[in-house]
Amino acid sequence: MPAESQQPTADRLDDDDYPAYTMGRAAELIASTPGFLRSLGEAGLITPTRSDGGHRRYSRHQLRTASRARELVDQGTPIEAACRIISLEDRLDEALRVNEELRRSSHR
Repeated sequence: MPAESQQPTADRLDDDDYPAYTMGRAAELIASTPGFLRSLGEAGLITPTRSDGGHRRYSRHQLRTASRARELVDQGTPIEAACRIISLEDRLDEALRVNEELRRSSHR
């Protein structure tokens, strides 16, 4: 049995990476359309998990990312550019986090 199904339900609900939302519900939550979510998947920004029946399922983390893309697109940014911007922002945030950790560990 997969580890995911052995995890207690309450723990899964607190897990930002647990794919709890169907495509329709995910689109509704970010005030978008299923087509917009599919386009983010095609652009490689988010990769939804597939249910046993092959349906796309999204996590809260993915919905936050999709919402950021939606904001940029609503401001007139082409979807491909929005995906690239978000990807670069995330990489920069991670690099800054790693640099801060290295800085802290070198001062010990």
